[in-house]
Amino acid sequence: MLILTRKLGESIRIGDDIEVKIVAVSGDQIKLGITAPREVDVNRGEIYEAIRKENNSAATSKLPEDILNTIKSMKKKDH
Repeated sequence: MLILTRKLGESIRIGDDIEVKIVAVSGDQIKLGITAPREVDVNRGEIYEAIRKENNSAATSKLPEDILNTIKSMKKKDH
């Protein structure tokens, strides 16, 4: 992990397209401003983990029986 020290108003660059800037400091909290291309997802760590878990759950869950039967009947009609 790279650790950098920045002051209010200073920033870091990640590649050519991403900038992270310190916009406010209040007690033990800082506010970051992030400039990134629209196609780059930017999420808080806990939100990212929740999305990842939900995606994994959806990918491994079993489809309801009625949907499976509908898909099977559609395949039979195609043959």
